[in-house]
Amino acid sequence: MEKREPESRSRGAQKELVVVTGASGLIGTALIEKLASKFLIAGLDNAGYPFPPAEAECICVDLTSDNSVEFALDRIRYAYGNRIASVVHLAAYYDFLGKPSDLYDQITVKGTERLLKNLQKFKVDQFIFSSSMLVYKPSSPGVKIDEEWPLEPKWDYPKSKVATEKILHDKRGTIPVVTMRIAGVYNGQGNSIPVVNQIQRIYEKQITARLYPGDITHGSTYVHLDDLVNAIVHTIGNRKELPAELTLNIGDDETLSYQELQDIISKQLSGKIAEIIPIPKWFAKAGAFMLNLFGKAFIKPWMIDLADDHFELDSDKAKKLLGWKPRHGLRETLPEIVKNLKANPEKFYKVNKLK
Repeated sequence: MEKREPESRSRGAQKELVVVTGASGLIGTALIEKLASKFLIAGLDNAGYPFPPAEAECICVDLTSDNSVEFALDRIRYAYGNRIASVVHLAAYYDFLGKPSDLYDQITVKGTERLLKNLQKFKVDQFIFSSSMLVYKPSSPGVKIDEEWPLEPKWDYPKSKVATEKILHDKRGTIPVVTMRIAGVYNGQGNSIPVVNQIQRIYEKQITARLYPGDITHGSTYVHLDDLVNAIVHTIGNRKELPAELTLNIGDDETLSYQELQDIISKQLSGKIAEIIPIPKWFAKAGAFMLNLFGKAFIKPWMIDLADDHFELDSDKAKKLLGWKPRHGLRETLPEIVKNLKANPEKFYKVNKLK
């Protein structure tokens, strides 16, 4: 009897395989849609809704389970063979609660370790890990953070990224690894939790929109979703020329201060700038505690200590090695975001999971 190749392997014999974890998320979805014309895509994510785009084979995986990760990788081997052009690892645990959670260790750290262990059975050209700008020690306005900047993660999310970066260094074997330390991601619909919550406070004329317990000349770098996706695509395309271990910052060219964000948003919403009133940190913490005692406010007491932090990212290394550059900026995109809010507030709140 003639032996037949699995359908997915024979159907795309000329295409190489890219594996994307966190395939149903904002970044994973946009990346899959961008890559689908040139690659076969295996999308790994939790079981159930939401699902990865139809362009990817949906493979359910629980990163906290040895058996589940092994089964998912066995499925990939059966369908596509032992060669993988790139694994783009986006899956991670993340919340703004500020409370300790075992999920950071089980999903982000140990989940990556499980994935890496099972990938040793494959010929993998590249492993891309989505780390965070927040692993760095804060800088100051005008002082840009490059990849050699000291690390000083201050809460569980960036701490889990630093721990995972070490796992990748120690246990990658012969798999080349690119660590992307990514700025806060946004697009024209918003999709940046800090930015859209600031917009919401101003739009709803909340008293907290006028109060700030930190240095309003400080801020953080962001990156447009399209630019991040293009950076990943460039990284995959250049995989054979890149070093075996590489760390890259990915962010916009401009870093807006809190004051600038406030002014742009206020002007787009009401045509005028709203003055920010400085308040002491103890007062802000007490207010945040009370707001969360009687409801679910975005601002948590633990965030107050970070209000002075400034992250100004230097992405020159990525520009030089990848031939990439950001084509968007938050300053130019904020009017589009606010326009979408004003055109359809209900949709904006739903898309951005606001209450």
